[in-house]
Amino acid sequence: MISRRRTLTGLAAVGASAAATAGLSQFIIGAGSARAQENGETYSWRNAQIAGGGFVPGIVFNETEADLIYARTDIGGLYRWQESSQTWKPLLDWIGWDNWGWTGVVSVATDPVEPNRVYAAVGTYTNDWDPTNGAVLYSDDYGDTWGAAELPFKQGGNMPGRGMGERLAVDPGDNSVVYLGTPSGNGLWKSNDYGRTWAEVTAFPNPGNFVVVPGDDYQGDNQGVLWIEFDQAADATYVGVADPANPLYVSTDHGSTWAAVEGAAQIGTVDGYDNIPKQAAIDDVNGYMYIITSWDPGPYNGNPAEGARGGSVWRCELASGTWTEIHPGPNATDYAGFGFGGLTLDRQSPGTLMVSSVNAWWPDETTFRSTDSGESWTQSWTLNGYPTRVNAYTMDHDSVGWLDWGANPSAPEESPKYGWMIDTMAIDPHDSDRVMWGTGATIYGSTNLTAWDAGSTFTVTPMVHGLEETSVQDLASPPEGPALYSALGDIGGFVHTDLDVVPSAFFLAPTHGNTRSIDFAELNPSVVFRVGEADAPGIGISSNSGGSWWAGAAISGATGAGTVAITANAGAIVWAPAGTAPQRSTDYGSSWSAASGLPTGARVRSDRADANAVYGFAAGTFYYSANGGASFTASSFSGFPSSGEVRFAAVPGHAGHVWLAGGGADGTYGMWRSTDGGANWEVVAGFDAADTVGFGAAAEGQSYPAIYSSAARGGQRGIWRSVDTGASWTRINDDEHQWGWTGSAITGDPKVFGRVYVGTNGRGVIVGESSDYVPDPTETGSETPSEEPTESQSPTEPPTGDCGVVWSVSNTWPGGFQGNVALSNAGGAVSTGWTVTWTFAGDEQVTSLWGGEWTQSDKTVTVTDAGWNGSIASGASINIGFTASTSTAPIAVEAECELS
Repeated sequence: MISRRRTLTGLAAVGASAAATAGLSQFIIGAGSARAQENGETYSWRNAQIAGGGFVPGIVFNETEADLIYARTDIGGLYRWQESSQTWKPLLDWIGWDNWGWTGVVSVATDPVEPNRVYAAVGTYTNDWDPTNGAVLYSDDYGDTWGAAELPFKQGGNMPGRGMGERLAVDPGDNSVVYLGTPSGNGLWKSNDYGRTWAEVTAFPNPGNFVVVPGDDYQGDNQGVLWIEFDQAADATYVGVADPANPLYVSTDHGSTWAAVEGAAQIGTVDGYDNIPKQAAIDDVNGYMYIITSWDPGPYNGNPAEGARGGSVWRCELASGTWTEIHPGPNATDYAGFGFGGLTLDRQSPGTLMVSSVNAWWPDETTFRSTDSGESWTQSWTLNGYPTRVNAYTMDHDSVGWLDWGANPSAPEESPKYGWMIDTMAIDPHDSDRVMWGTGATIYGSTNLTAWDAGSTFTVTPMVHGLEETSVQDLASPPEGPALYSALGDIGGFVHTDLDVVPSAFFLAPTHGNTRSIDFAELNPSVVFRVGEADAPGIGISSNSGGSWWAGAAISGATGAGTVAITANAGAIVWAPAGTAPQRSTDYGSSWSAASGLPTGARVRSDRADANAVYGFAAGTFYYSANGGASFTASSFSGFPSSGEVRFAAVPGHAGHVWLAGGGADGTYGMWRSTDGGANWEVVAGFDAADTVGFGAAAEGQSYPAIYSSAARGGQRGIWRSVDTGASWTRINDDEHQWGWTGSAITGDPKVFGRVYVGTNGRGVIVGESSDYVPDPTETGSETPSEEPTESQSPTEPPTGDCGVVWSVSNTWPGGFQGNVALSNAGGAVSTGWTVTWTFAGDEQVTSLWGGEWTQSDKTVTVTDAGWNGSIASGASINIGFTASTSTAPIAVEAECELS
């Protein structure tokens, strides 16, 4: 068992004032990878591979040690580059539920004197969305273990301006000194003891005053003190401030006194718009300081107005104080004006620098490069007569295929884009050919950058593997087909057929930027529904396990996607969007009618065994339906939480079994279960709090699925599992694997005992594997094992003449109906494939079919197996579902089948 020690450290005044010091110190010992159980079982943890998926606002190279690189994310923690594998290692997975805000990293500093030392300024929001104050984390071993100095204020890793800085800086002249620039008017802070204790530098005169939208909950904060840079030749410290009138200050006595830099006020206005100094870099060889500015701190806004530049690039000769505007252009000529987001110098080639546009949304972001200290520039792409585009680079995104967004735009736009929301760009100080930059969804980079200067193209590839930054909204693991469906923020979600391979495309046609809920039909699992938001809430439907999708009809009045549930046999869908009453469809989302008895804003789920049962929860009341969601009845149980988030799930293979978790710290909070379809409930004892519940494959010797929950028991937060119907519980994660907030979704894998999928808010989909699971030797990846015979095996004789089929109509509506075909194997051997045929009597035409491959020729429909369901055991059966159009009432037909 890996130990962890927390100590309360006495604090001393630092710098010019002791008026406000920080903080609570905790130290993590070791970096264990599994929690040992009493029976010797251990758990290993990894990510379902997505590769990126979120905004990377900071990339920092150590200037002394080669290949030492850190990347910070806005909600997903901090990462360190692993050169041997070309991947990133997460460093903050030890952050737990109570300090979830510390997963937002507003700045990182790597010590140039002792490279083993690294610092991270953490805290996600400066408003009341984050209940805790920020901290400065410090490590003496490259981030493998950490201490924490809490601060008496909040920080904004996911606030506007999170790409500015770096706000943390180690003084190279005395590396025990670390500076921190803060937002919200808290000024400049300093530590004299390697980040252990902190105090405000009260002599610093300006805490900033720039506010994006005064009075706004999210954009109304003072951007504050932005960055710190050191001129080692003059032993001077420069600080950038979000104040257009006074953007730059200098100290020549190690922070005792400060003065506004003469002439710097001119950089605070560009084309009549206030600008702030987003980033700076000092060229010690040539004696220049470079500063990029923008009219907006980012990362979202584009140009301020038609024809106006959104920012500029400035060069200050430090010895003389001479300022020169070196704006590279073009800007607002070929396309909309923009500010600047990334700035980097080539330390191996003084005088070489690069800057990037930020949010030149159309047609693309661009990078400018100069080899003569900004006197002249080249551009990563140009227009050679609209719309012909000439790129100085080639793009190879095969390792993260979904970065093309499934798009095929018209010139001059390209897919994948060169970037968007670029707020960081860094040339390796040890290798002029390597550069990395962050975007809203990935890290791009190159290892042959100087080919640009020689007139050749440099190659751009994703350099993001290992960095997993998605915000999980929902998860579903079907009993057949893919391992997992993920519903995600920003990039929609994926069908994961192999957990260790990055999917080539996210959900498309329809594409939802945020997928909020996903469900499959338990007894017909190739049928999948998802709901999300694009321009408006919408629904996507698949009948082939997510292989392809089509859009259902939108619901009028919906303001958010809400949740969706599909009955176990795929006979009906209940969609409960935000803003309007829950709706029901029996024609695969082609039309909707109100579901009675269920209030607006309810969360919905379906029973996993009873095709008529659907459930809902809203405002402390549980609701159940016995007619496929057409109408709902409120349970009389009154012991549920009336506030806080509540989530629930039904148990596969056990009709009427429902488990519910949720509540809030200020009220009822825990877990409950029902075995009669939600009419009656009992408390699951022992939980201090519980937030999610899900089910996976049963343990050996058990008939009831394993139960998983993100919860607290006995004062200990963690991921908990029960293999005995909830009689006892075991925490399966450890203190080094907590991932901040894990309250969005959890599910076990019904095909693999012990495998659990955990949803995080910024660390992607976490996969836990039990050491008690021994994979089948025929299993490959995470897909269904192949049943193909080998040369040393005798193929099973195909059954003949023992096929049974029942064709029926399950639902009708004007102009169409839904049908079901039950196919059974009454022979004595396992089938390897099957064919079903029937002939309509009227003008019926199949419009969609799930559970097989189909064709219709005139009136005759032929269906063959889908591959994964070709094998039917003796005595077993499967279902095929379909919808069809017709001008009259559907006429029953006799179907025929053949097993092979």
